[in-house]
Amino acid sequence: MLFERLQKPSRRILLISLVIPWLSAPVLAETDSAKASKKSEVLIAELAEDESVEDVEQSAPLQTKGKDNKARKPEAPQGGVGIDTPSAGSRKVAPNIDLKQVAPPPEAQVSAPADTDADAAESEVMATEAVAEPEPQPEPEIREGKVFTLLDNDVMPGTSTRLAWTPGIQIAGLSQTTPVLVVNGINAGPTLCLTGAVHGDELNGIEIIRQTMYDLNPEKLSGTVVGVPIVNLPGFQQGSRYLPDRRDLNRHFPGSPNGSLADRIAHSLFENVIRKCDMLVDIHTGSLKRTNLPQLRADMNNPDVAEFTRGFDRMAVVHSSGSAGMLRTAAVEAGIRTVTLEAGESHRIQQHQISAGVNSLTSLMERQGMISRMFVWGDPEPVYYDSDWIRADHGGILFSEIELGANVSEGEILGYVSDPITNAQHPIRSTTDGRVIGMAVDQVVMAGFAAYHIGTEAEVPGE
Repeated sequence: MLFERLQKPSRRILLISLVIPWLSAPVLAETDSAKASKKSEVLIAELAEDESVEDVEQSAPLQTKGKDNKARKPEAPQGGVGIDTPSAGSRKVAPNIDLKQVAPPPEAQVSAPADTDADAAESEVMATEAVAEPEPQPEPEIREGKVFTLLDNDVMPGTSTRLAWTPGIQIAGLSQTTPVLVVNGINAGPTLCLTGAVHGDELNGIEIIRQTMYDLNPEKLSGTVVGVPIVNLPGFQQGSRYLPDRRDLNRHFPGSPNGSLADRIAHSLFENVIRKCDMLVDIHTGSLKRTNLPQLRADMNNPDVAEFTRGFDRMAVVHSSGSAGMLRTAAVEAGIRTVTLEAGESHRIQQHQISAGVNSLTSLMERQGMISRMFVWGDPEPVYYDSDWIRADHGGILFSEIELGANVSEGEILGYVSDPITNAQHPIRSTTDGRVIGMAVDQVVMAGFAAYHIGTEAEVPGE
């Protein structure tokens, strides 16, 4: 008898699991409308940001306003109104991380190995088995505060996290991300942004941001604090003030997506981080071989900025209208209350200057209603300041006789320039009464070198 064998082809069914993207609408950071009344005076000096003499000369003088003058309105949208629109994919909920804990080093990405025969066999067995439906993800807990959306991540109220910002300027396989710290308070409030190392050799700001951010408790915070400790990562890695193309990043804001390297970095930071904030403190130090008394640089012609400066405890205010391309200037034009905080000198970590910066930021958050602490305010300074640079008239080695922050009189000797060849000693005298708010460290100087920055007294701002 002939038996006929029928062979039935096997069919493999490939089960595709559905991925349900987590969607959540961006929520705008609320601004705190309450402002403290003016109870103290501030110090004002006339100086533009950084230590460029050209900036000083270009800075517009302070103009007093009459009672009928109205506060000028920025043409650009107000700060905090930026809407986060992810360029690719959907947003995800940022993990809640205790910033005080030591973070593990980032793991290198390793490509997956090719499937072995055993893996192939196992996959065939799994394909023939019934696949259970994915378990529904629990809804994230919504606190009294607001969800803060930044860099395609939703930071839930009462949490803190580390995010990553990449300006997209390097080779894809060698790209390095810049850490962005976020503490989103359990209660609603304004959004404060802190930026450091826009110049890669300015180290004090990095530590000021670290100490300020890591001391915040999201369960007791109203509003959100965003910290970018190292903005200019390439410059920081090289110990350089500038970018690899020798451009000053703080002359290219708000940037351009199609411009130079500096333009692209500035544009990426400004659009992805800065526009999400209501207030900004950009932290700097003196330029190479110069040091600054802790002070604020602010456009005192802007009423909102002038009021903003009153939240910083024990800080002299140096009036500067700012120059085009500065982060401070671009942010103010975008409707974000912004000041520059100067403290110390570059290439150094100076604990006294760092403590002054942390204290001023703590007082700011207390004044803005973001934190509640037993804060003791220092005595207000009774004078306003203009300023003047004292220059060396001879070349040689500078030896200072006074210290940063000292009060000086007209004609007083500030230091000497010693000629190492002829042994001649050339004194540098103060041209006015005032206070030393910036100075060069002892070094070799040439004639015309700006050696001492003296804040001069004025009874009324701008006089």
